Amino acid sequence: KSRSNMEKLELPWLEPHAPFPPPESALGDDSPFPGLLAAGGVLDADTLIAAYSQGIFPWSGPNEPVLWWCTHPRMVLVPKNFRLHTSLRKTLHAFIQRHDAQIRIDTAFDTVMRQCAAPRRGQSGTSITPAILQSYGELHRRGLAHSVETWVGGQLVGGLYVVALGHAVFGESMFAHQSDASKIALAALVCLCRMHAVEMIDCQQQTAHLARLGASPIPRAAFLQSIQRAQQRPAMRWQFDPSFWNQLLPPLQAATGASLPNDQIKPANQ
Repeated sequence: KSRSNMEKLELPWLEPHAPFPPPESALGDDSPFPGLLAAGGVLDADTLIAAYSQGIFPWSGPNEPVLWWCTHPRMVLVPKNFRLHTSLRKTLHAFIQRHDAQIRIDTAFDTVMRQCAAPRRGQSGTSITPAILQSYGELHRRGLAHSVETWVGGQLVGGLYVVALGHAVFGESMFAHQSDASKIALAALVCLCRMHAVEMIDCQQQTAHLARLGASPIPRAAFLQSIQRAQQRPAMRWQFDPSFWNQLLPPLQAATGASLPNDQIKPANQ
């Protein structure tokens, strides 16, 4: 984003805790910043809840005001459309068969966020600022943000975090310290979402990487309708059992990792 171009825009400037403009009023394709809705306001948990409930998300660079977006079209991953390519399938099989490999949820949320915020090759900065770390950490403490973590040999090697309002799941960021570790976490999230009949996972922005994994753009109106339906459903059960891998792979001879009691492992519709 160019600061000189930003300064020329006539954007709504939000006072703290002021209502957001209608998502449909975001800048269009004829703007250098399509999807940009407003600037200003505060980055606290209450504002984030108000934003995500309307399909709005923050994304700003260092030393920029808070910028709020609602893109059109919207990139989403429908869980049944997740593409398990041959190489990832082999990696996932190997991971599941390791006795020292686990998927954990919400055991290291703050660490996952800090790892996602770490500088990456070819990037000059990060949109995950200290204010983001603090406000999403508060969402996590309220049970509205979750981490899906890939552990191998007692080490956190990859993961991702999401915001979740009812059955509306909004993907945020991921990281990997081993090859495909973030994709394994995403595959686990897909399995969890299939177990709970989640309609779609919000990916926010279109990238070739997400498209290769099965994500695709849909009209903003369809996305907003979907998340309104999803928010009417109760909160998901954010627990992962190795049997959930059967949502992606044929049943295995033996599942590895810590399991929940069988009476706790049920799809949401049971």
